[in-house]
Amino acid sequence: NCIDNAPTESFFGHLKDDVDYTDCKSFEELKEMIDQYINYYNNERQQWDLKKMTPVEYRNHLIFSRK
Repeated sequence: NCIDNAPTESFFGHLKDDVDYTDCKSFEELKEMIDQYINYYNNERQQWDLKKMTPVEYRNHLIFSRK
């Protein structure tokens, strides 16, 4: 379902735009760069669709607003 894929496609689009992976000399370097980007994306990058919060902040907002 294309609607289910939208968040994943968006993430990979941002990854391709934001990360210069051409400098990686090994698979391990590439893996580390991707791991760092995932951490950045989830914990630091504010997202317009999430009320300008990071995904982690938004998840916590939803959890605590339901209590």
